Amino acid sequence: MNPVSQKVMRAWIALGTRFLPFADAATPDLPLSRLLRLSLFQVSVGMSLVLLVGTLNRVMIVELNVPASIVGVMISLPLIFAPFRALIGYRSDVHQSVLGWRRVPFLYKGTMVQFGGLAILPFALLVLSGGGEAGHAPVWIGQFAAALAFLLIGAGVHTTQTVGLALATDLAAPESRPKVVGLMYTMLLLGMIVAAFVYGALLADFSPGRLIQVIQGAAVVTIVLNAIAVWKQETRASAAAARAQQQASTFRDSWNVYIKGDNAMRRLIAVGLGTMAFSMEDVLLEPFGGQVLHLSVGDTTKLTAALAVGGLFGFGLASRVLSRGADPFRMASYGALVGIPAFMAVIMAAPFSSALLFGFGTLMIGFGAGLFGHGTLTATMNAAPKDQAGLALGAWGAVQASAAGIAIALGGILRDIVHSLAPNTVLGPAAGYHFVYSLEIVLLFATLVAMIPLIRRPKPRAEAEELLARPEIGLETETEKS
Repeated sequence: MNPVSQKVMRAWIALGTRFLPFADAATPDLPLSRLLRLSLFQVSVGMSLVLLVGTLNRVMIVELNVPASIVGVMISLPLIFAPFRALIGYRSDVHQSVLGWRRVPFLYKGTMVQFGGLAILPFALLVLSGGGEAGHAPVWIGQFAAALAFLLIGAGVHTTQTVGLALATDLAAPESRPKVVGLMYTMLLLGMIVAAFVYGALLADFSPGRLIQVIQGAAVVTIVLNAIAVWKQETRASAAAARAQQQASTFRDSWNVYIKGDNAMRRLIAVGLGTMAFSMEDVLLEPFGGQVLHLSVGDTTKLTAALAVGGLFGFGLASRVLSRGADPFRMASYGALVGIPAFMAVIMAAPFSSALLFGFGTLMIGFGAGLFGHGTLTATMNAAPKDQAGLALGAWGAVQASAAGIAIALGGILRDIVHSLAPNTVLGPAAGYHFVYSLEIVLLFATLVAMIPLIRRPKPRAEAEELLARPEIGLETETEKS
């Protein structure tokens, strides 16, 4: 390489480390290009999540005239597979592949299952809507096909994300894992944001044919991204390693060993409580802005961007601090502490009729959730034994996804119940929303209580450690004084 090329290369590397988020997560064994390529599986997961929860939610109800109750059931179906993430992670820990791989076969299986769901989904939706010649088909065919499609997509997403994060844990050095976690979830958020804009642009002139093209295009892009992500990422195990895997214990034995580990159950409880606290408002923020603050559809749509931006800032700050050796659960507790005034700001936005206060509270909710999610996931990765990384991350993902799904459903139900019981209170339509937001504050306090024993105490100063290790120094000093 000539001197000019060397200078350009050094300048580009310095620019990336300085300005690109999480660029310094790279190591000589895991360069930035390989790390970014691995994170593409999170982009495909983000695409599917936006398609299920965002785009199809509106298209099915408005354009295809599918009853909202059926839509709600369909969207919740992928959560059925959330508890199986621990089993999926365990299987990828002990898998015996002829080629010597553990993670890659499960990544490809998850990708193909996800592709299968996306491939049959558009036709299932058309039959479910009863449009055209599909009106002559029995209703149960459309319902069964749509349910199957959503189940397949959910199973593929959970498998891909669990095993992909386990592979990232295998490849990353312990000191760089906090920044690797931040990079992975930054790519997830970026994938969701980009996918939302792309889907919106492609479906601006809606037609059933265009819907089929968009979903099938997403299926093809999913396969391409995941294939690029795992290409030459995992090394092939030796024959000795394969023989060791043959003596692996059962899932029950591995789970018992893991759950009896240092504060394992308390960690999972804290993850569940905090996730519920930061998820219960997901389906209520936009209706709250429209019904209580009388914001337009365009203004309330910006709330998703505010949450994402807050989450990006949270991940960025957490990665920078945790990479310097900070305690992950202390960082997670800071996230819970940020969430308390954030929800209070959202509550106070109603009596003050302040859209600015509402937007600031939403931004800080995303920021607190970013700190909490990064802290708990980093703690899980650090505490995972080398041979149980998949099981540990699967358990974290199972609790996190299940708690989020339960919280979202519970938030909507509680809002409706309170609104029906107290329709003429002083708070008016805000009563149901305020009850849910207040409950989330209570859950955040419960999360803090659950995490207190998990927070690592600050290490004493180096001078004090040396004095404690060598008490004779203190005795000599006292002797000299006397």
